[in-house]
Amino acid sequence: MATSKLSGAWGEALAAEYLRKKHYKLVAVGYRCRFGEIDLIVQDKKFLVFVEVKLRKSENFAAAREYVNRGKQDRIRMTASMYLSQKPTRLQPRFDVVEIYAPQGTLTETPEIIHLEDAFQ
Repeated sequence: MATSKLSGAWGEALAAEYLRKKHYKLVAVGYRCRFGEIDLIVQDKKFLVFVEVKLRKSENFAAAREYVNRGKQDRIRMTASMYLSQKPTRLQPRFDVVEIYAPQGTLTETPEIIHLEDAFQ
């Protein structure tokens, strides 16, 4: 397995655990369709949340959220639309970004996690 895939899976697992502690229920991991992929789909009582996880060693070059540009947002929206067409829900959809900063990569003992709710429309 490539290092980036390994660290991506590690970051998604960290984000999923973080969200679980915030009382979200994990619905799907790595949902894929022809339009793209959504890292995590979680829900609470009000929202079905499509989560993009961004793992970085630091924000020296740019904040992790800056990598979720307009093109990436459009792909996530299209993928979310496909998911909702397959699995309709009464919950309000929302798009979040979870940034994880891990200076030592997967060896980081206490990575910094920032949850940006309603990160884009």
